[in-house]
Amino acid sequence: MSKNAVEVTGVTRIYTDVRGNPLEALRDVSVSIQQGEFVSIIGPSGCGKTTLLRLIAGLDSPQAGELRLNGEIISGTDPQRGYVFQQGSLFPWLTVAKNIAAGLKARGVYKQQKADVAEYIELIGLEGFEKSYPHQISGGMAQRVAIARALINRPEVLLLDEPMGALDSFTRADLQDKLLELWKHDGTTMILVTHDIDEAIYLADRVVIMSPRPGKISDVIPIDFPRPRHRGGVEFLAMRKTILEKLDLASAKPEPEYTI
Repeated sequence: MSKNAVEVTGVTRIYTDVRGNPLEALRDVSVSIQQGEFVSIIGPSGCGKTTLLRLIAGLDSPQAGELRLNGEIISGTDPQRGYVFQQGSLFPWLTVAKNIAAGLKARGVYKQQKADVAEYIELIGLEGFEKSYPHQISGGMAQRVAIARALINRPEVLLLDEPMGALDSFTRADLQDKLLELWKHDGTTMILVTHDIDEAIYLADRVVIMSPRPGKISDVIPIDFPRPRHRGGVEFLAMRKTILEKLDLASAKPEPEYTI
């Protein structure tokens, strides 16, 4: 049996709004993610998906509960937890190759792992663009660079915060397939935040559904039919219907206990 890579136990995160009032983003959230698993997190806007991802990354801290990676308490950022933002956040003054190498240089291991840069350029499908700058490549290519830059550090877990949200449908589908290739190649645990139900089903082993603020996990749905998955297939469409129904239930306002 696979052991858990990420353990989130009883996590609550409360912010303060501009008026000084408490704003509860997450309440008593618990979830376990196995090593090598691909998990998608979906839910309505403002339900705390990105907050949860940031907590796992160590970019934020909870008021209650704990988060662990391989049994160790998560505290602060670490290369073992790679993070890909929605817009990629490439360094505009660096080429594709140098952006991918940035993490290696920051860790002081570039000389020993220099060959990895060429390997990931090939894996991500950017041969011929090594010397290009971010303004010279498309949005889809930029996201490939961002993913390669995170994966070259061989993280235990890769956290993906809607990295394909701003892409057109064709580019998005292509990047989804590339992401699956990299996942299979490296065996990295991946956690994806997305608003796209089809994307969640296409990529994930399990889909975690979150309810509106305060964010809670309302359901976890296993996607147990084999890859490659066909978006027009019977199993895919049936799963899409199931998740839509679960999302409707998660987003519904509770009925009053008494009607007068």
